[in-house]
Amino acid sequence: MLAQADPDLDDGPRTNKSATGRMCAVSREVRPIDELIRFVVAPSGEVVPDLKRKLPGRGLWISASRRAVAEAVRRHQFSKGFKRDVRVAPTLPLETETLLVRSLTDALAMAAKAGQVVAGFGKVEDALNRGETAALIHASDGSADGIRKLDAIARQNSENRGESKVFPTVNVLTSAELDLALGRSNVIHAALLAGPASKTFLSRCQMLVRYRMADDDKTADAARNSRA
Repeated sequence: MLAQADPDLDDGPRTNKSATGRMCAVSREVRPIDELIRFVVAPSGEVVPDLKRKLPGRGLWISASRRAVAEAVRRHQFSKGFKRDVRVAPTLPLETETLLVRSLTDALAMAAKAGQVVAGFGKVEDALNRGETAALIHASDGSADGIRKLDAIARQNSENRGESKVFPTVNVLTSAELDLALGRSNVIHAALLAGPASKTFLSRCQMLVRYRMADDDKTADAARNSRA
């Protein structure tokens, strides 16, 4: 008799690379892999997130939602899924979010290194007026007045170019996190310029937004289509 594949676990990061969906171990629903987080068991026996989907060993997939990860911890889903005793920190949902934020700031640093980020109100305004901006970045604790002014400029320029879609705006990082990513102080506003590194940043931003918002199908759809 042929052995059946385990529906909960993958066979490792180097298998089924063409797979576009996996089953969430909590909801039992098949979702696109971009809406899931892969977890593996470290050599220490501790469950850790594998955000880049490259860590060795078999992986368990959970919907990219803080509530879903918390539910997996509460229901001992990791021990059930991996079919052995594993160590799961009660703070895993928060630790996962912290790693998502770090992944996002790393991507922003790489975009800046590639020359695809400008910071400061004046430079951002100039980039918007030249039509070079792929997305606006505001510190989540920034001044509402400055945010409102730059958003209005972005909206007006989009309308002048006949663009119907909402201009991407990112407001999920604090000023301190932007400072760390860009290697300067008091960053409140930045503009993301077009380029491969910018696409990586926006993709990771979408994942963080989904993790914070996507607690059910409805909010998952909202995160997918929202202004990050």
